[in-house]
Amino acid sequence: MMASKLLASALRRASPATAPPLLRRRLLSTAAAVAEPYEDSSSGVVMKGVRIAGRPLYLDMQATSPVDPRVLDSMLPFYLHRYGNPHSRTHLYGWESDQAVESARSQVAALVGASPKEIVFTSGATESNNISVKGVMHFYRDKKRHVITTQTEHKCVLDSCRHLQQEGFDITYLPVSPDGIVDLERLRSAIRPDTGLVSVMAVNNEIGVIQPMEEIGRICKEFNVPFHTDAAQALGKIPIDVEKWNVSLMSLSGHKIYGPKGIGALYMRRRPRIRVEPQMNGGGQERGIRSGTVPTPLVVGMGAACELAMKEMEYDHRRISALQERLLNGIRGKIDGVVVNGSMERRYTGNLNLSFAYVEGESLLMGLKEVAVSSGSACTSASLEPSYVLRALGVDEDMAHTSIRYGIGRFTTEEEIDRAVELTVQQVEKLREMSPLYEMARAGVDIKSIQWAQH
Repeated sequence: MMASKLLASALRRASPATAPPLLRRRLLSTAAAVAEPYEDSSSGVVMKGVRIAGRPLYLDMQATSPVDPRVLDSMLPFYLHRYGNPHSRTHLYGWESDQAVESARSQVAALVGASPKEIVFTSGATESNNISVKGVMHFYRDKKRHVITTQTEHKCVLDSCRHLQQEGFDITYLPVSPDGIVDLERLRSAIRPDTGLVSVMAVNNEIGVIQPMEEIGRICKEFNVPFHTDAAQALGKIPIDVEKWNVSLMSLSGHKIYGPKGIGALYMRRRPRIRVEPQMNGGGQERGIRSGTVPTPLVVGMGAACELAMKEMEYDHRRISALQERLLNGIRGKIDGVVVNGSMERRYTGNLNLSFAYVEGESLLMGLKEVAVSSGSACTSASLEPSYVLRALGVDEDMAHTSIRYGIGRFTTEEEIDRAVELTVQQVEKLREMSPLYEMARAGVDIKSIQWAQH
């Protein structure tokens, strides 16, 4: 706490005239725990050619989450005066940093029911996924040549699999049902004697569906195949137990649970032991699996975020569920043609992916300038192609183009939800007024039966 008080007093002493314009306007984001009242600036903010009245309210928690102020408090001492390299073995600075890293390792392990010795710190879930998919298959390449994954995995898992394909490995991409859940019998029948890995993400980043992890784990155990899961979107949001899930490898991320960016972890089972080929060579840190100086402040932040998540998961879940219901009922109560993408029963409640019929997605996003939402994964949001996750669910291309992902989190307020409902409804109605297809649909015309003539 002392560190954040020092920082706050330093910011107060800074002359408003010399502070950068954005800092003068607002020291914290709209989603911060100590959120100030939302205020419009007369001049507004111009970014990428778009003028916005003030900072938008933030509903993109699947892309990233704000750092919890309590997490920042735990990190600041390791930036300001406990700045030793945790691998320095000859003096106090190194010892205290090393102790802090090991304490954080225990905090991460406790949240997933693992031993601290099974946690390896990485730069994030993308790196953990690369180590898991490529590292395992490279290590066992003489006997194992086949990987099973799903069509709705995160891009870094799919790209790692494509990389393996180029090296001559076989990859099976399992389809999912229209609600986004993997078919267990299909998984069972896809396993071969040379299958070296099954990789299925726990909670989908775009549609929030929760896969049947325990059942998948049982199938993998029955066939003695290592099971990897990308749990970046699951950590701190749903209960995780590596023993119940029977995972051999699990990828975790710090910035999805109100921790800092640039830090993640990889759970690696010790009994039965799973081996990987390191993807990074160097000083042999993190048991030789991930060389490079461990960034103490980031690791401490991730550990603190995990400890907070453990204490507050139940409370957060209840609160976020109520906000999700408020958002969905608010939108559905005012407009028709709203479809929820993915299962509503097996779903993390902080993710609400909606498609709006007869509305063009990019136009809707541009119209929602006052709400920070996305049309899918932040990693692929630059593409105008419809989401590959929604296409895998069998969603029609026109509906896939109109999807908006609302991400609700720990610091989201009821007022923000109500404002998001108001703005979404307003914008959808405005776009539908301009849509001849909506008029035809209301008149009872079956749009799909129309034969369009070419000119």
